Amino acid sequence: MIPETFEKWKTCLVHDCKIPLTAEFARTRLAIYQDFNKSETKTFIRLYGPQHHQNIIGWFTKIVEGSIEDQIS
Repeated sequence: MIPETFEKWKTCLVHDCKIPLTAEFARTRLAIYQDFNKSETKTFIRLYGPQHHQNIIGWFTKIVEGSIEDQIS
């Protein structure tokens, strides 16, 4: 199941996968997912679809900007 909301996605990453959702992590992922020439990005879009790709770019961007910082712990 592909999470459709930030809260569901956050739960998947933080609680299920035990991945700390930090600004540094978000910056690293953005550098990859915003580069459409990277094979990892192409694979992600193929597996999860363009809508989820756009969702996570938006969520990671907000984390980096600090606009959802209070929601990531």
